[in-house]
Amino acid sequence: MILNEAKILSYLGLATKAGKLASGEFMTEKSVKEGKAKLVIVAEDASDNTKKMFRNMCDFYHVPMYTMSDKDSLGHGIGKQFRASLAVLDKGLADAIKKQFNN
Repeated sequence: MILNEAKILSYLGLATKAGKLASGEFMTEKSVKEGKAKLVIVAEDASDNTKKMFRNMCDFYHVPMYTMSDKDSLGHGIGKQFRASLAVLDKGLADAIKKQFNN
């Protein structure tokens, strides 16, 4: 577990309130392909296929991707049911979250 996980989840909550978050596999994939995603987070307990698909997609579209937490925590952090994948659509928030991963 990442030391800054709580901070990252609070940033994700902010992104949700601001309407700058795409959640769920379909919406995450759509935002990456449309060039809107600035950062993708995939749950560590997501299926290997899901992780591989997003890793390949994010590499192709040059979007940073991180894995953290579990589906329940990611979903709970954004006030929804479990989510395997999220895309942050705001550059400022994405940069703030990246800093937490790189600490």
